[in-house]
Amino acid sequence: MKFTDAKFVKDFCAMADDGWKLGWHERNGGNLSYRVKKEEVESVKENFKAGEWKPIGTNVPGLKNEYFLVTGSGKFFRNVILDPEDSICMIELDDKGENYRIVWGLVNGGRPTSELPSHLMNHEVKVKINPDYRVIYHAHTTNMIALTFVLPLEDKVFTRELWEMATECPVVFPDGVGVVNWMVPGGRDIAVATSKLMEKYDLAVWAHHGMFAAGPDFDITFGLMHTAEKAAEILVKVLSMSPKKLQTITPDNFRSLAKDFNVNLPEEFLYEK
Repeated sequence: MKFTDAKFVKDFCAMADDGWKLGWHERNGGNLSYRVKKEEVESVKENFKAGEWKPIGTNVPGLKNEYFLVTGSGKFFRNVILDPEDSICMIELDDKGENYRIVWGLVNGGRPTSELPSHLMNHEVKVKINPDYRVIYHAHTTNMIALTFVLPLEDKVFTRELWEMATECPVVFPDGVGVVNWMVPGGRDIAVATSKLMEKYDLAVWAHHGMFAAGPDFDITFGLMHTAEKAAEILVKVLSMSPKKLQTITPDNFRSLAKDFNVNLPEEFLYEK
């Protein structure tokens, strides 16, 4: 099978294009990775041409010998669906989870996303909790970034404010959202900070930068990001009209919602204001 004809590759490219169309990926902003299933690897293996081993920049022994489809560093999401061979690549990790090599893609040169340490450390955390998790997505979501300048950078504040903006939010992300204070992107420090949050949440807000989401497939992960960003957009509009809400969803409303939708909403987010 031709590599770009594989369904997981088409789905990867479609998700990148959806994010571009929503305005989340200016220039080379954002990145996406997918932990490829064994049967998917086998279906495209005839296309592989292994490159040299290079250090990941962190250690992820829990992902040894795994394959990942990832966007390239400096590549534009706009071009992923137009020219995947230039814009994305599949990488293989070694038997220690310390090095990677490109086995397909980036035909005009380049390397995987500069956020590769963050992606892989978060994949490692998620696979320990739920082996079905396969997607990590980072986008520059406009309204969420705006909120990081005006809301306290606290998990409980962001979670509660987003939950209040749309009834579906506590159903889509009942565990809440985590917040990472501003840090230099692309390095081990932000990777460690985010992976700690991912032990508890599927969604992390990077202050003044964007969001990081995890999920079992492309639709659920993109839907999580999309839902949170829409809630952020509503909140931005509410705050632009008035600094104080006249009415909102109350803690008891959330408790009733949790009962009817059979979700567990942590009490830490249902505080009295």
